[in-house]
Amino acid sequence: QVQLVESGGGLVQAGGSLRLSCAASGRTFSSYYMGWFRQAPGKEREFVATMGRSGNSLSYADSVKGRFTISRDNAKNTVYLQMNSLKPEDTAVYFCAAGSALRVVLPRLLSEFDYWGQGTQVTVSS
Repeated sequence: QVQLVESGGGLVQAGGSLRLSCAASGRTFSSYYMGWFRQAPGKEREFVATMGRSGNSLSYADSVKGRFTISRDNAKNTVYLQMNSLKPEDTAVYFCAAGSALRVVLPRLLSEFDYWGQGTQVTVSS
């Protein structure tokens, strides 16, 4: 089992940047694929980005492609989400997630992730 703790959220003006971090407990972090999701008020939780175990495979939602970058440091048991050119519509609670199943295609569905953090609020003002 793995526990996930997000940090780095906050209030930023449109066009600004934030870097979210997600620290994972346990010694088997490199055996999990990792993802970021977000949930805006009144909306369903949606996929943002995912990364494979080694960090060589990536996938992004169209809405963040070219602006957000997911990365991981297996030595630090941490996954990051660098968010640039932020827009007011990026305002949401951001969650990191981990999964362990063997999959051919990088997962993008909530149901494909086994463990979730508590979330960190990102607010982008216009």
